[in-house]
Amino acid sequence: MNRQTLSLNYVIGFQLLLGCLMMLATMTVIADSLPVFVDVTEEAGIDFKHINGKTTHKHIIETMGSGAVFFDYDNDGDLDLYAVNSGYVPGTTESPPVGNVLYRNDGDGHFTDVTVVSGTGDTGYGMGAGAADYDNDGHQDLYVANFGADVLYHNNGDGTFTDVTNAAGIQNDLWGVAVAFLDFDLDGNLDIFVVNYLEYDLSMQPTVYSGLTGYGHPRAYKGTPDVLYHNNGDGTFTDIAESAGVTNPEEGRGMGVVVCDYDNDGRPDIYVTNDTNRNFLYHNNGNGTFIDESLFNGTGYDENGIAEGSMGVDCGDYNKDGWLDFIVVNSETATLYKNDSSGVFTEDTVAAGLSKPTFPFVGFSSLFLDYDNDAHLDFFSANGHPQDVIEKLSDNATYAQKDQLFRNNGDGTYTEVSATSGVYFSQALVGRATASGDYDNDGDMDIFIMNSNQRAVLLRNDGGNRNNWIRIKLVGTRSNRDGIGARVRVTAEGDTQIAEVKSGSGYASGSDQRLLFGLGQRTHVSEIQIQWPSGTNQRVKDIDCNQTLTLTESNQP
Repeated sequence: MNRQTLSLNYVIGFQLLLGCLMMLATMTVIADSLPVFVDVTEEAGIDFKHINGKTTHKHIIETMGSGAVFFDYDNDGDLDLYAVNSGYVPGTTESPPVGNVLYRNDGDGHFTDVTVVSGTGDTGYGMGAGAADYDNDGHQDLYVANFGADVLYHNNGDGTFTDVTNAAGIQNDLWGVAVAFLDFDLDGNLDIFVVNYLEYDLSMQPTVYSGLTGYGHPRAYKGTPDVLYHNNGDGTFTDIAESAGVTNPEEGRGMGVVVCDYDNDGRPDIYVTNDTNRNFLYHNNGNGTFIDESLFNGTGYDENGIAEGSMGVDCGDYNKDGWLDFIVVNSETATLYKNDSSGVFTEDTVAAGLSKPTFPFVGFSSLFLDYDNDAHLDFFSANGHPQDVIEKLSDNATYAQKDQLFRNNGDGTYTEVSATSGVYFSQALVGRATASGDYDNDGDMDIFIMNSNQRAVLLRNDGGNRNNWIRIKLVGTRSNRDGIGARVRVTAEGDTQIAEVKSGSGYASGSDQRLLFGLGQRTHVSEIQIQWPSGTNQRVKDIDCNQTLTLTESNQP
């Protein structure tokens, strides 16, 4: 090899090294500029541990976990937190019952347990919960879904709640998992949709895999019908699920629910995810009935026509085309359903870069949230296997798993950023439910995670508010007071985003109903448009960013 060749190789090698160093420096700058999530559970005063009452029988209810709700029960402007616990399997122990917990946000980053004084410590075998002001009195109420009888708590407005389950006509004794409030008939009163899971009896025989007792497969049990409670407007409800066409008892093995207007016709529709059955997308016909359109609009199966083991679901306009999309997490590989601007969906998982990184995990709860306030919806998944003996049955699966965070690149694709988003993402836990909300009111979204038979985790977003934002809280007058179902369009310096106020989503949980829009480096909001469930259209112009804006529905159509 001559001297000229050596010199040329040296130059090429130096250029490659320089390129690698520049790429590493760029990646470091990008990583340093992104937010991180910090586990502040202990310092926030949250000492919640989920108890599943694990037995040698391995009842399937033990492994499903439970949910949580962010809501402002005392109207002080700070998000409070309701955590659902499961407890001991009924009839298996004489230990004291385990109850749910209500944490009051003290406004300084700390929470105080007010369960006893509030009267919300239900001791049923808890699964999910939802919060909304069902009687339009200005105070948000609580619905708790259980394995067994559900509970409806009325908020008395003085820091206490009253169990009004029987008086309100709530009689769901099936295995309830998730709940969503909605005004399906647009009468100004919030109705309640409850997702029920399996027909399971504690007397059923244990399931054995290769000599090991484990949790039964959902296909070993029959599905159960879901429930739609119509709000009668007098504090009572009537179950109209059958006449409304939303039961599907044979196919239903419901796990998650999200309500949104997917076809932009002004009426709320219902999307239910089912475990090993096709999912249901109930189109609201506007006459008190629904029709399942999942077989025709591409949301029932994956792109190969296979029913997935679907768990949690969320909706949001991830590609900013003005139509709401769905993100579903499954027993393997998350599924991104892109709304093709017509109410028909295309699975976009592979094209979005989500297929390969989510394949090894069992996703239980999905969240759309703009964690870095760059005006694009990111994606969080809480992961954990349902089978606690899976490591003895499989060489490549684990019971505890790491959660994942994916950043929206703004071009229809996602990049996993878990490794650079905080120490928490290096820990393997048995993830189940999630709720998002800005609990410290600093302008970025935080996350609360429930883990099966483990401690709950509060993740504080540090740095998301380096970009600008606007938060919108709606107060309905002609519509339901919470504004659930209202469509909000925010335009800032030529960039437009949409979102809907919703109850439910994720798995068995409820997130902040205030809408937080990230604005990136845009410093001014030119217009906010609100389409209320009542049909009222409202506009507000020329708004400063980095503030919470409370907007009350106009009495003019």
